[in-house]
Amino acid sequence: MTPVADMVRLHVTADLPMRVEPLVFAGRVEVRFGNAFPAVLLVDHAALPRLMRGLTEGQAALEQADSPAAGRHVLVEEVSDDATGEG
Repeated sequence: MTPVADMVRLHVTADLPMRVEPLVFAGRVEVRFGNAFPAVLLVDHAALPRLMRGLTEGQAALEQADSPAAGRHVLVEEVSDDATGEG
């Protein structure tokens, strides 16, 4: 994948330290990733449902891709090998 100059990427792994701090006075949630020099994600209260919905949809897509039938095409209608369509 070609890097994009104006994009910030943060690879979140299962063992990456993460701390969530509600900033009630500001109506935001602060999510800190990492320890010494953390990357910080600030999410407005009104944006939380949208963020959670996006993450949930992404998780469902990944779980579906991990299923045994993933990547297989589902045959909707079988077509006979007989050119007349009778067989």
